[in-house]
Amino acid sequence: MSSELTCKELIDFLDDYVAGAQTAQARAAFEAHLSICPECVDYLAQYRAAPRLARAALDGGAHAAPEDLIQAILKTRR
Repeated sequence: MSSELTCKELIDFLDDYVAGAQTAQARAAFEAHLSICPECVDYLAQYRAAPRLARAALDGGAHAAPEDLIQAILKTRR
């Protein structure tokens, strides 16, 4: 992996990044990209929020997704 990541590469390896399952070199490359790409910072925030929002919807017994979950999903599609 090169030291400069594209947005596509960051997204492809996001699960490992969030889980802390990357090498120190790969993690540094991710963090370098995040430092210059606000769109990927937003994507990462939404990626981290999705499971929490889904659990909240299920724990509440709600059958419909909460509005903030819907907005988070829509934001990642833009």
